[in-house]
Amino acid sequence: MERVKVLDKEFELTISEENILKAVDDVANRINRDLEGKNPLMLCVLNGSFMFASDLMKRITIPCEISFVKLSSYQGTGSSGKVKELIGLNEDIEGRTVVLLEDIVDTGLTICNTIDQVKALGPADVRVATMLFKPDACKKDVTLEYVGMSIPNDFIVGYGLDYDGYGRNLRNIYTLVE
Repeated sequence: MERVKVLDKEFELTISEENILKAVDDVANRINRDLEGKNPLMLCVLNGSFMFASDLMKRITIPCEISFVKLSSYQGTGSSGKVKELIGLNEDIEGRTVVLLEDIVDTGLTICNTIDQVKALGPADVRVATMLFKPDACKKDVTLEYVGMSIPNDFIVGYGLDYDGYGRNLRNIYTLVE
């Protein structure tokens, strides 16, 4: 599909599933190389990164675990600027290597807040793997060890990303048509 309608908005194809999976392969290869022997805990930030986490985990060949946490800062098509508390982490991460799995990093507010909350629990190392990064939108100084793709500062849906809860199920990534 070249164009899709999600609720009241039109979106056009920007990134194909094929290109998404090539980026996931690249991230997985780098994680496999860099974290060999570290037994990392992959921490999937819900809801958006569930597809990225699923595809990534199929390609991770080193011993690791995965867990899921939730927080959100989005409402509609823009960031609310408010980050909620990290919920759902039941594993003891003290002394562990933790890899935060994110769907997208734009302003950097959410990921910086998440990193701070995770670091407070005493891991040996915290790294970030994000499918997408919007460098033009980033307002925080954040290190992203693994980036699938850098993209323009447009509103997108698909591959886990949503517009008011809809569109997460799309295999491709689509950009809002103004």
